[in-house]
Amino acid sequence: MPAARILPSVDPGPGRTRLWWEIGIVLALGLGQSAIYSIVQLAYRLTDSTPLADQTTTLNPSRSDREAFDLIYQLLSIGFAIVPVLLVCFLLWRSQRPHLQALGLDGRRYGRDTGWGALLVLAIGIPGIGLYLLGRARGLFVAVDPGGLAAHWWTVPILLLSAARASIQEEFVVLGYLFARLRQLGWGTWPIIVATSALRASYHLYQGPGAFIGNFAMGMLFGWLFARTGRLMPFLVAHFLIDAAAFVGYPWAAAMWPALFGLPG
Repeated sequence: MPAARILPSVDPGPGRTRLWWEIGIVLALGLGQSAIYSIVQLAYRLTDSTPLADQTTTLNPSRSDREAFDLIYQLLSIGFAIVPVLLVCFLLWRSQRPHLQALGLDGRRYGRDTGWGALLVLAIGIPGIGLYLLGRARGLFVAVDPGGLAAHWWTVPILLLSAARASIQEEFVVLGYLFARLRQLGWGTWPIIVATSALRASYHLYQGPGAFIGNFAMGMLFGWLFARTGRLMPFLVAHFLIDAAAFVGYPWAAAMWPALFGLPG
């Protein structure tokens, strides 16, 4: 009598409880942690004796009064901020090509995706500036200093790396990873779009309530377009260009309109 053949087991994939734990851990390592800190920081700002409109936040502060160590700390901060991105790539990596298709990256049409990303800058950047100006006038934004670094030979490259870090960290996790996992949990498209937009808005609350409104609207647009296209690259490009323009262009903008940035005229 021939020996019984042992069939390979079929992996049913992670269960719902495991997926929720995974999502919680990924968020706790990065953007979820930032969201909690931002909520606490907003509460601090709103209860401070200084009016919100007279407060300032710096997005890329110096981390040491010694130039060499400031550079080292900047690079370490950027590098460790990317770790949650490496984690989601590991979690959603496929053995077959394209390896990161679940995140919306298939290695094709990069030129076309870059062009769409540049167009998104116009759709997001110009209304975003208008919202910030209106919010500053109404006291809904603190004065934002996007580039708090002193002038060194490495300042612009570090600011560009910071813009790339923000783009990669946010879009890989908020669009690529969360869309994939929440779909696995049976969520519909619009609940996913609203939930990820609320997350995106919440970790910007340290800039004031106006930042929640602006980033929620940006998240709704990005989420709707990502749900339709399934391609992550345009949003990586758009986010990078918006932040790079803000970080590097800040000194010029602050000199032209100092009152908008809480600076003396």
